[in-house]
Amino acid sequence: MTQQPPARRRPARRPRRRRQQQEPQFVGLLVAAAVAIWLVATVVNWLLAHWWLLLIAAVLAVLGSIGWWQQRTQRTQWERVQAQALRYGLAQLDGLSHQQFEYAVRDLMRRDGCADAVQVGGQGDLGADVKATDPQGRRWVLQCKHRRHGERGAAVGTPELQVLNGTGRPVHRADVVVMVTNGRITQPGRVFARQQRLHLVDRHLLASWAAGSRPLWELLPALPPPRKPSQLS
Repeated sequence: MTQQPPARRRPARRPRRRRQQQEPQFVGLLVAAAVAIWLVATVVNWLLAHWWLLLIAAVLAVLGSIGWWQQRTQRTQWERVQAQALRYGLAQLDGLSHQQFEYAVRDLMRRDGCADAVQVGGQGDLGADVKATDPQGRRWVLQCKHRRHGERGAAVGTPELQVLNGTGRPVHRADVVVMVTNGRITQPGRVFARQQRLHLVDRHLLASWAAGSRPLWELLPALPPPRKPSQLS
């Protein structure tokens, strides 16, 4: 028996179908592009014919920008005045919670000119409740110990100061390390602070700082030299 040659496969016609499907899409894109160009040309011609509207819009935009800038400047100046006028009495500070006390210390540092003062106290703060940089470029780390009963509360002693001393400079890279409390500081704690170059703000110094207008660096002795020339010098 003679074998029949295998049947030839008809060539696939898919490419032609694809071309047939792509042609309407291409035509649609051309139409869309033409419509877009026509719209742009129409808008441009209209604006050229009504150029005075563009001028009015530009003037209004400039006036609006000037008004916005003036309002922002006035608000900034008012906030600065409010910050400079910030005062606290000891009774107010005694009535705060511990975290509120930290925010009060932060606000006092901002009042003094530390624009970057921030409250960082909380779990895992490693002895730092407030951090700030003064106008002389010195980095400050302040630990806050609030006593609900003020001077009648538990005194801050050597153990708390040892924690602050162990992290203030080695961990936080502070130039000025400060313990702030609305209560008392024990005599052994004062001796330890003097030996380790820690600065103390007890209840009496806090009263002068919070109710006055002098920055803290004018109230503390033996501060390190400025990192940069003072703007006041």
